Amino acid sequence: MRVLIADDQELLRAGFRMILEAEPGITVVATVADGAAALDAARRLRPDVCLVDIRMPLVDGLEVTRQLAGPGVPDPIAVVVITMFDLDEYVDTALRHGASGFLLKDCGPALLVEAVRAAVRGDALVAPQVTVRLLKHFRAAAAAGVPAHTLTARELDVVRAVAQGHTNHEIAAALFLSVSTVKTHLGAAQAKLGVRNRVEIASWAWRAGLAGL
Repeated sequence: MRVLIADDQELLRAGFRMILEAEPGITVVATVADGAAALDAARRLRPDVCLVDIRMPLVDGLEVTRQLAGPGVPDPIAVVVITMFDLDEYVDTALRHGASGFLLKDCGPALLVEAVRAAVRGDALVAPQVTVRLLKHFRAAAAAGVPAHTLTARELDVVRAVAQGHTNHEIAAALFLSVSTVKTHLGAAQAKLGVRNRVEIASWAWRAGLAGL
């Protein structure tokens, strides 16, 4: 897994690099201090994941995310946004721009590594302290796109569990399914809903009023 780190604070770049390169199978291919350099390096090096701060000189991290991973990008690169600022508008914009994760800078090494691994798998990871508030916010919006009855009963069960923050293993245990069957249901639901990852599945479920906690 090849990772690019973009953050305007040198100490944080060095810290993230040390954490990630301590993990087997992860290599940091570049560290940069501003958004323009992030765009240039990402397009030149084609890393598997870009770890991007929001508040950076020249081009902010949200615009970097849009240009690398946003809707309509022909060959997107996975982006995990990491920031000090737990603001709803940042989270919402980052995810709408195609981010594969949203972390706070105090997230800890384990969550940082898992977010990178999730992005490589095509999944998405949002900091736990952000997730429930963000998804509850989505309930206020009208359910968008595909109606709930398009999904089978079992697909709805799995989607509801994803929206409540459960992992595939937890869903499998709760529904008495194999993990591979859970993944199959998720893949089918994702295709029907026209979404790209678990966060977008959860967003749809909250908008549809299917995932009360």
